[in-house]
Amino acid sequence: MAGFLTSTVSFIVAIAILVAVHEWGHYIVARWMGVKVLRFSIGFGRVLWSKRYGEDQTEFCISAIPIGGYVKLLDERDCAVPLDEQNRALNRKSGPAKVAILAAGPGLNFLFAILAYWCMFVIGVPGTKPLIGEVEPDSIAATAGLLSGDEVLRVGDRSVGTWEGTILAMLNEMLSDGDIPLTVRRESAPQLSITLRSAGRESELTEPGQLFNGLGFRPWSPRLPPVIDVLTSGGPAERAGFEPGDLVLRAQGDAVESWPDWVNFVRARPNQTIEVVVERDGVDVPLTIEIGEVDADGEAIGRIGASVRVPEDLLESMRAEQRYGVGEALGRAVAKTWEMMALTVKMIFSMVIGDVSVKNISGPINIAQYAGVSASIGMVQFLSFLAIVSISLGILNLLPIPMLDGGQIFYQLIEGAKGSPMSEKAQMIGQQMGIVFLLLLMSFAFYNDLARIFG
Repeated sequence: MAGFLTSTVSFIVAIAILVAVHEWGHYIVARWMGVKVLRFSIGFGRVLWSKRYGEDQTEFCISAIPIGGYVKLLDERDCAVPLDEQNRALNRKSGPAKVAILAAGPGLNFLFAILAYWCMFVIGVPGTKPLIGEVEPDSIAATAGLLSGDEVLRVGDRSVGTWEGTILAMLNEMLSDGDIPLTVRRESAPQLSITLRSAGRESELTEPGQLFNGLGFRPWSPRLPPVIDVLTSGGPAERAGFEPGDLVLRAQGDAVESWPDWVNFVRARPNQTIEVVVERDGVDVPLTIEIGEVDADGEAIGRIGASVRVPEDLLESMRAEQRYGVGEALGRAVAKTWEMMALTVKMIFSMVIGDVSVKNISGPINIAQYAGVSASIGMVQFLSFLAIVSISLGILNLLPIPMLDGGQIFYQLIEGAKGSPMSEKAQMIGQQMGIVFLLLLMSFAFYNDLARIFG
């Protein structure tokens, strides 16, 4: 229940911020262009709260449906306009002025992403070094010569220092020509060039969570001893008498060699009662525990409510933080935003032509889950989530689809080329096509969300 509330609140906060940013772009540029703004709304539907501000008494309001928002401008095509205000109507403005107003929403989304990344780089972005773990035999990675323990230095011509940057760079290279060129470091070679050949498998590899599975390797993780650290209050482990620092020696008489062994043992036995022997202060202590049950993608797995103790020096050796001064952070933020914009455009184009799995399309349920998880981890992760969604929102709105900013910009370009407004019939057909497309897109996004939940 707590996770649901966190996800819901985080989703509403995130959407409210991003919609406010987007609509503020339309609002402020409309004001600059001399257009009267009648209403600024976060959300659609019934107005829950409103207040009027400024010389024009613009109505600022919060509406019942929190997904989206709008800015209503004075326009003679919508209502009768007094003679003394006709020069402030949108339809009286030039084509370039209309395009500027329409493009300002997505533009401010991109500026917000730059601000978010700038804050992240000033605060410090935590990450882990891109070390290669287990490599599966006969896989793409094994065929290319990748070995466990290799450290990725560059992907293509881009230097990387964390797994997050490495994954994004790998996706970018894969969508370019199917090859993923890596520069790695290993004990026998300070720099070694390796190319992962993934051409023809882009759709498979871009399914959520399938990149490493398809390439045939895992990020390196230490083989930790099965030492208990933090216990969940009231959880099965605490009720059974486990204490922080306990070393799990045996379970049902079998030796437990590592933490993954212990996790796999527990996961396979939901709702079972087992006998465990732990070492505590040099003494073997027998315990009896009834393993709990949780749902994971429709499958019941065991869980006891205990985390592993990770040696501090190991964490430090794997840590790779990106932190810059105020000036350098701004340049990095601009570059990061541009990189994410380019990757998003590539992903959308590749989905259209079938090279990228459409399972990457997420709806409000999945976005809410990501919002909740990122918010619970910390401010830097939540800012990263906001930046990515803001970029996606900006690019989505620039697509040449009626009902979106990009479709309206496309109309303006056509009107400028032909020297006269488009006919009402043509605009109506375009609007209907846009509505159908958006409904199909939303339905597909909901389907993906539900498929992730119910498997």
